[in-house]
Amino acid sequence: MEKISGKHILVVGATGGIGSESARLLKSSGANLFLMGRNRAKLLALAEGIGLAEQQCFAVDITRPNEVESAAHVIHREIGQLDILINSVGVGIIKPIDTLTYDDFMQSLNVNLIGAFNLLKAFLPPMKVQKKGLIINLPGVLGKTPMAGAAAYSASKYGLQGMLKSVREDLKRTDIRITNIFLGGTDTAFWDTIDMRVQRDKFVSAEEAAKAIWFLCQQPESGVVSELVLQPFNHQAI
Repeated sequence: MEKISGKHILVVGATGGIGSESARLLKSSGANLFLMGRNRAKLLALAEGIGLAEQQCFAVDITRPNEVESAAHVIHREIGQLDILINSVGVGIIKPIDTLTYDDFMQSLNVNLIGAFNLLKAFLPPMKVQKKGLIINLPGVLGKTPMAGAAAYSASKYGLQGMLKSVREDLKRTDIRITNIFLGGTDTAFWDTIDMRVQRDKFVSAEEAAKAIWFLCQQPESGVVSELVLQPFNHQAI
């Protein structure tokens, strides 16, 4: 298994439940960590809590390619290339199609799909030069099996999965690995604004989801975990 210590790792969506827990685990394992998120105050608070410098934090809206490229330029100027890119960003809009708006749909696509595209465009080229790296995304189980009311979310996550499968084919002659984590119900703020009765006490915790990411950052050099599915025993709506 590869070691995390000394690896250059970027956690995107670091102020979210899964992202922040992942950052704590990775920093405690000795990673040279960078954090990216939209809320600078939250980023700095997290950085202070885990012992990171302010210059390792980047307040970025990943739907804006110029912001992503600017942050990538700073990071690459310092370290050359990332060893691991973790994209834990996600917006969830769960509505039946009759109340789903155009803006809802486009927001889902922009954050969950276009944002991931912008990250690839900015951070993949140096990995290709070295022919080595690891990219972790979280399409979620709704990127595999849709449910009622998830037209926008599933469209964005199916698109993400399709894009990453195609990119994986582009990278066949390199040692760059792409891993997708399909998380089921996970107890984060993601669910705070979703009007659905669920048993959150039975969800996967953000800490356990972060442990899965931490584990996947240590994949053996001789192989790749293309995907991992982690979901609760029972997270049916009530």
